[in-house]
Amino acid sequence: MSSLDDSAAIFSYHRDMLSEHGADSSLALGWLDRQSQLVRFEALTAIANLSGHSILDAGCGYGDLLIFLNQKFIGVSYTGIEQIPELFEEAVRRNSGYADSNFIPGNFVIMALPGADYVFASGSLNYQSADAGFIYKIIERLYKACRLGLAFNLLCKIPDNGLLIAYSPADIFEYCKSLCEDVELVAGYAEEDFTIFMRRPA
Repeated sequence: MSSLDDSAAIFSYHRDMLSEHGADSSLALGWLDRQSQLVRFEALTAIANLSGHSILDAGCGYGDLLIFLNQKFIGVSYTGIEQIPELFEEAVRRNSGYADSNFIPGNFVIMALPGADYVFASGSLNYQSADAGFIYKIIERLYKACRLGLAFNLLCKIPDNGLLIAYSPADIFEYCKSLCEDVELVAGYAEEDFTIFMRRPA
């Protein structure tokens, strides 16, 4: 679904950010600041009351979503997938004290995905791909992995840096409607970002 060149560009970008900002900074993950990350987490986790549910975090970075979930909900079972070794190792180090959490090294685009009640992708779908249809294939793939719902965010406005890509919220919404009857578009929490919820029938 994505080429080796795609993965190489993502690895290079995050390693450059780690070198420049250090592992303790959210800038190493590509966020403008910690607050911009938290705003997106708030938007994503509004999909449902996640207490007592299992969560799959596709492209989890440092596993910051796990910390956020545990502050807001009770009894969450969490699995994070991360392909960049430096980020994966830091995620394991930071979150080793959380019960019912698991981190898996790998590329969620091509690996077999563990099922979960809810699947999340925060910031991990914003990279350009050699495959023009990549975003639609990965949305379908992540939706198939969820039992109850999928929540993901995308950029709708970006500086032209050759790595990230922006999407039309209306186009993404319409595609998601072709897969799922219950689709919700969430906007207004950040100028350059939007969130999509895809909920399976009860």
